[in-house]
Parts: sequence; structure tokens; C-alpha cells
Amino acid sequence: MISLGGITPKDFLRDYWQQRPLLVRNALPGFSGLLTRDELTELACHEDAQSRLVIQRNSKWHLKHGPLNSNDLAKLPKNQWALLVQDVNHFLPSARDLLSRFRFIPHARLDDLMVSYAPKGGGIGPHFDSYDVFLLQGMGSRRWQISAQQDDRFIADAPLKILKNFLPEQEWVLKPGDMLYLPPKYAHNGIAEDDCMTYSIGFRALSHDEVMTQFLVYLQDKVETEGRYSDPGLQLQSHPSKISAAMQAQVHSILKKISWSHDDIENFLGIYLSEPKTHVFFEQPMEPLAPCAFLQQIKKNGVQLGLKSRMLSSHNKFFINGEVCRVSSNTFKMLIELADNQEFFPSPHIDEETEKILYQWYVSGYIVSKNQAM
Repeated sequence: MISLGGITPKDFLRDYWQQRPLLVRNALPGFSGLLTRDELTELACHEDAQSRLVIQRNSKWHLKHGPLNSNDLAKLPKNQWALLVQDVNHFLPSARDLLSRFRFIPHARLDDLMVSYAPKGGGIGPHFDSYDVFLLQGMGSRRWQISAQQDDRFIADAPLKILKNFLPEQEWVLKPGDMLYLPPKYAHNGIAEDDCMTYSIGFRALSHDEVMTQFLVYLQDKVETEGRYSDPGLQLQSHPSKISAAMQAQVHSILKKISWSHDDIENFLGIYLSEPKTHVFFEQPMEPLAPCAFLQQIKKNGVQLGLKSRMLSSHNKFFINGEVCRVSSNTFKMLIELADNQEFFPSPHIDEETEKILYQWYVSGYIVSKNQAM
């Protein structure tokens, strides 16, 4: 687990989470990063990666979305630019291992690991995030300025939401292994002191509008009502363009039939929060093992979630990559290890139900044998 500067996870959640910033010196002793600048730029050119290149030139901000190419990177100025790559945990096992150090926050809230590189003076300008974030310093040093200001006006016509009137209240220089936690809507500005990389552990914060919209999308496949609008007692209207009170009342009665249960909310959350992002695709094994050979392998080596997989749990249910899997109590006890820790350790005793589920996930590309993941 990551160090919180002598604060227990329980105390952190009570006193800091979504309330106030926390600076932790040497949160991860010896940490200097997971990849080099060249490896990050190579990843930024990958067609499956989400990347951004931010350049400040003549007091103007410029933004280019990836995938980038060698020409984009060859034209970079000496300073005042930043490269950001999202979902690095989809590509590096070490990145997922880093995220595992934050398991004191539920998996349902975790979004991704973003890695940013900037030469001296580089950054993306002062801004707000709508979510919680831990900013872990890799190589180099970065100066962070923060503010609890309420002024959220942005620079007009900028391609990013850069604060127009940023008034820093505190600032620190973070060195390798140092970490800064920021709650949502806390203004911050990171400026590279030298060539540096920052690892941002971000947490998902659904807007109320998103929750309502997506829940209604979920319900449209669940709500079934008989009947059709009818008006056998239709009255002559002096204004045929008018929507009558009788029509409004009947539609109101129809809409009142929409209802949902606790089970609907549970399933919606599990499906929606485990659903892959639109750019994520799973690679199925080219020549999958036969079920008996797969069973022998997992008994010997165990399995891991694929790097792109998301898995959540509820009462005798698992949600994996937007799918619901209902299981018996015994199977739940076996597979909760995979959901909690992203790995299922070797076991000589695997019941038939668990075997069938794991095999289906294997052929779907959701899990891999632990020896394949090395």
C-alpha cells in the first residue's frame, strides 16, 4: 500500500478524502517511474492509446489529440509543452501494480493511471479536475501550486479549460516518490522544474446527469408494459394544434408505470462501471486451449485479469467488462479473490461452475494465465 505519511487509510478517508489536500513526502520510497520518456512517446503513438500533446506558444495554448506520430514529436519546442497518456494501466503490468497500492478506495471509483511528461517550464496550465486525484512524482521535479478558489472562469478560446484568474495559495516542489492528493474542484497548476514525469491516479466521478441518462438507457431494455395510447372519448377541439389536458393526463399515467428495484440499481451500477471505454477492445487467444488443458494450467499457475479488464462484485454476482455473471455461494468465494486482487492463485480444487466461468472469460480475452502475463 502507498504511504499516506503516517495517516491510516481509515483516517485519510475520514479527514481528507473529498475534503482537503494532503502532501506526502516519500510516499513511495525509491520510486522514479515506470517508463522512460521515449517509452511514453512511443505509447502516445499507439493507436489504442489516448494521448494529448499540449503546447504553449506566444501565450497561446495548442492541443493535439493522439495517436501522435514522429512528425508531431520532432517539431516540439525546447520547453513549455507537455505530453499526457491516459490508461497506461492497459499497457503495463507495473502500472496496474501501482494502482493496486490504492485499494483502500473501492475499485468502482477508480478510473485510470495517466502519465505526463514535461520539459522544464512545461505544464497544461492552472485548472480544476472534477474528480479526486493522487499526483505521484516520478523522475525529475514538478512545482505544484494549489488554490481553493471559487473563481472558475476560463481563458476564452483556449482548447483546454485553463483558469483565467488563478491565485495560488500554497505550493511545493515534488521530487521522485512524493505525492499530492487533491479533492475535486481544487485548482492546481503543475510546472516542471526540469525534465519530469508525473503519475496521476484518477478516480471516476459520475455527474448526476450521466447517472440519470445512463440509468434510463439501462431501463429501456427492462421496462415492458402492455397497452397503447387510445382516446375513444375524443372531444372536438376548437384549436386542433393544442395538446389537450386529457392527453397529458393519460401520458402521465403511462409514465407512472416506470419503476425499478434495488436489483436494477445494483445491476446498472455493476454493468456501467465495469463497462470498457469505447476505444477498448479485447484480444481473444488465437489458438485457445481446450477446457481440460486450461484447467490444468490454472491449477498450476492461476490466472490474472487482462490489463484492460474491469471486474466488480456484489451479492453472488460479478460484473466484468459490462457483463453480469450470477454465481453460487461457493463460486463467489473462489472468484472474489480475482475481483479484489486482479489475480486468482493456483488451486487444486476448482469446482465445475468456476471452471466453466473462468474458461469463458479466457476465450473472451478477459483473463490470462499468470505465466502468460509475465
